[in-house]
Amino acid sequence: MSALRLPYPEICELECKACGRCVAACPKGVLRLSEGFNPRGYHYAEYGGEGCIGCGRCFYTCPEPYTLRIHLPARDKAAKKAEA
Repeated sequence: MSALRLPYPEICELECKACGRCVAACPKGVLRLSEGFNPRGYHYAEYGGEGCIGCGRCFYTCPEPYTLRIHLPARDKAAKKAEA
C-alpha cells in the first residue's frame, strides 16, 4: 500500500509581498505570515505543514505572479480501486 499523498501549497518567499490575501482566502487557515523577513524585507506567507485541501483560493487571490503553486497529487484508477 502506498503512502497517502496530499495537496500542498509551494510559496516562493522571495516573491511574496506580505499582502495577506492568501492567508485570508484559505478556508482551512493553514497559511500565515512568517515572523521572519524575506530578502526584500517582507513577512512572507508560509504553510503550516498540513491541512491543505487543494482548493486553490490562495493561488487565485495572490496578486504576485510566480509566488504560489498548488501541488495536487495525481490519483490513478488503480489507487482509487484499492481504496474502495
